[in-house]
Amino acid sequence: MNKTYTYITRCEKSPAAVFRPLSLEQVRIEGYLARYLKRALEVTIPAQYDLLESTGRIDNFRRASGKMKKDFQGYFFNDSDVYKWVEGCSYALLYAEPALREKLEKLLNNVIDEIIAAQDENGYLNTYFTFERAKDRWTDLANMHELYCAGHLIQAAIAHHRVTGKRKLFDTALKLANHIENVFGFGKKRGTCGHPEIEMALIELFRETGDLEFLNLANYFIAERGHGFAGGKEYTIDHRPFLELTEVTGHAVRMLYLCCGATDFYLETSNKDFLRTLTNLWENMMTKKVYITGGVGSRYEGEAFGEEYELPNRRAYAETCASIASFMWNWRMLLATGEAKFADAMEQVLYNGLLSGISTDGVHYFYVNPLEDLGRHRRKDWFNCACCPTNLARFLPSLPGYIYTVSNDSVWLHIYEQSACEFFLKGKRVKISQQTDYPFDGHVEITLECEEPVHFDLMLRIPAWAHEAFIEVNGTPENVSLNKGYARVTRLWSGANVVSLFIPFNVRFMKSHPYVRENVGKVAVMRGPILFCGEKVDNPSIDVWTFAVDPVGVCDVYTAFDSILGRTLFIKVKGAEGKKVSSLYEPYSKRKVLKSGEIVLVPYHLWANREQGPMVVWLNVAE
Repeated sequence: MNKTYTYITRCEKSPAAVFRPLSLEQVRIEGYLARYLKRALEVTIPAQYDLLESTGRIDNFRRASGKMKKDFQGYFFNDSDVYKWVEGCSYALLYAEPALREKLEKLLNNVIDEIIAAQDENGYLNTYFTFERAKDRWTDLANMHELYCAGHLIQAAIAHHRVTGKRKLFDTALKLANHIENVFGFGKKRGTCGHPEIEMALIELFRETGDLEFLNLANYFIAERGHGFAGGKEYTIDHRPFLELTEVTGHAVRMLYLCCGATDFYLETSNKDFLRTLTNLWENMMTKKVYITGGVGSRYEGEAFGEEYELPNRRAYAETCASIASFMWNWRMLLATGEAKFADAMEQVLYNGLLSGISTDGVHYFYVNPLEDLGRHRRKDWFNCACCPTNLARFLPSLPGYIYTVSNDSVWLHIYEQSACEFFLKGKRVKISQQTDYPFDGHVEITLECEEPVHFDLMLRIPAWAHEAFIEVNGTPENVSLNKGYARVTRLWSGANVVSLFIPFNVRFMKSHPYVRENVGKVAVMRGPILFCGEKVDNPSIDVWTFAVDPVGVCDVYTAFDSILGRTLFIKVKGAEGKKVSSLYEPYSKRKVLKSGEIVLVPYHLWANREQGPMVVWLNVAE
């Protein structure tokens, strides 16, 4: 058993990668994000196993292997939920305490055995297309998700192999990948999947095996788009070739998974046409199609991107899976460019439109994430289409892998979180730890310990929302100059050193582009990376939908412990209650103020965990 390090994206040999991530084994987190990691290990992953069993998803594998006689359960893509759980549970083994690790490993091994037993001799594996449906394999790529499910198996198998060193699931995935390579390609069966996912999985498999066939096959599936093999529809991003795309469009998750695969292909080939297309698509998304939460995909119809500036609040779709997909794509663009704007986008979606997808008890989930609500939208313990819960189960245990990266002569900090890591740079052992209350506070104490003197640049991300930042090295102020959004601190580091980063966390009143018509005359409140919202539970005596805030008034920022939310941040904003209105329409007059008052705001990602009631992000402005 050859244990390898566990990388979320293994790109130490990728020619276009600016830097390489640290492995999950090299990083430990202890701050705000560690809450979510710990809860995922102890609550979310065990609870989801029970749901995978009770909903028949694991039974589908037993049925396919002949161990059980019953009808197929659920949607045709339900295999993917099991694979995502396997990926997340594999990562969890790295952090779980011994007793919990033993429990999780037993569950994981049992599930893996069921998966392996369901594979055909030729390598094919999809429990929906067994028995009477076997004749239909690979006949409807536009709709039936066979390659999508295969991609998730490959990713799960790579994760399990990296964590444990065991090959049994990895060999199963490799056999499936080889079967796919034997079926598809120029001169073979033509086609590409209606739901991208296989592309990034195959490229990660190439990174793990060094087999160029998998990189070439991923390129083939990208190149086949736009030729009608995935239905020829904008919904499946098959309406034109990838390199001719000029806007993010269609089904949001599919679009962004395709961008993930295309960025991975650029990382391995340095193909500038790919980077040019990806950069244009990113600019289109971030300047015209993203919510202030970082969420994307504004339409219920087709779970899709809308037109430019089509960003409704109450009817926002903003699927949790799309937030995870955006994080994944921005991570790859960060690896490809070294530009902090991609890490800024990761941070924006993480602390807002992504963590909102899971409750503070770890067992309830949002599929969609609106920006205002009358009090009816609540998280659920599961969905018939359970892509979002299982995507969270694999994402949360991977969090430590995104904080630090290294290059030949630099160490990069992308996400500020109380944490510690250890690695070798230029053959010298380096230890780094962060002491911080981020994302509640912008003070980060970074301790560097070097056993031997080593010269390198410490690159600290300065978020674009920060108007200024201050750095001290061992108590001495350092001039701050930015390189692609990172402050460079260069030294011959020796012994123990303390680098203090101070990012002022001021309350910011944000406004939309005027073409986002629904937000005209309104503001949203942010502090640091966190977006805030008003909930009825904190404001029982006012109507949060009509309260008007004073954006130039003094705000009261404070932390408090809530029995459900835990220790969190609140903001009191001064303003005024509006006139009570009963008629649907009336002649215009200046807003009449009933009385001055305050509204209490809570981080958006924590809303709907307590009592039901209206919620609002975009607040009226007091005249």
